[in-house]
Amino acid sequence: MINLLVDSTDMGWYILLLVFLAICLPVILFIIGIVVFQKNKKRGKIILISAAVYSIISLGLCSGFISF
Repeated sequence: MINLLVDSTDMGWYILLLVFLAICLPVILFIIGIVVFQKNKKRGKIILISAAVYSIISLGLCSGFISF
């Protein structure tokens, strides 16, 4: 039988990568959006909105609200 990723000894690195993509990346986008917002309001709003949408989707809140 084929071994899947569940049997891997490096599962901690995969979990760390998923946490980084779900939490740290939207925070970085938010900080960049605040800095850009001070210089260019339209571009800053676009980055802030994309950070908000990315965080909602990556944390799974969309599917969580649908299930209720």
